[in-house]
Amino acid sequence: MHVTIDQAEKAIEAARQKAVELGTQMCIAVVDSGGNLKAFYRMDGAWVGSIDIAHKKAKTAVFFGMKTGAIGGLSQPGGPLYGIEHSNDGLITFPGGIPIVDTDGEMSGAIGVSGSSVENDDAVALAGAKVIGNTELPDHPWRT
Repeated sequence: MHVTIDQAEKAIEAARQKAVELGTQMCIAVVDSGGNLKAFYRMDGAWVGSIDIAHKKAKTAVFFGMKTGAIGGLSQPGGPLYGIEHSNDGLITFPGGIPIVDTDGEMSGAIGVSGSSVENDDAVALAGAKVIGNTELPDHPWRT
């Protein structure tokens, strides 16, 4: 099942509210389970460069079923995924991209946020993801 437009809009609104609470301006992207953009919101004053980053964070999270910060930990020099950010027309491997998992444990999409510190990006993405699903996939033998 893919994230619906209603779910994407709910996620964006929850993320936007968290960004306001934190006093920052964000770009917020929601993609479906295929990595296709479902909804996008750019707050007034958000950096233009964050448009692409937010979208790529969401795509990265959905492509690998992991939070982008976790992928970042694995993609450091000497790590098992070193260089992965150069695949798939560019990935983002620092916090702010979070998978969205439905009640059946299937990944339905992801949210990506950019525009502040990675800690704020991650907090805003989590606020958006949590209103429409879980953020962790169930254990599976081929997942690391």
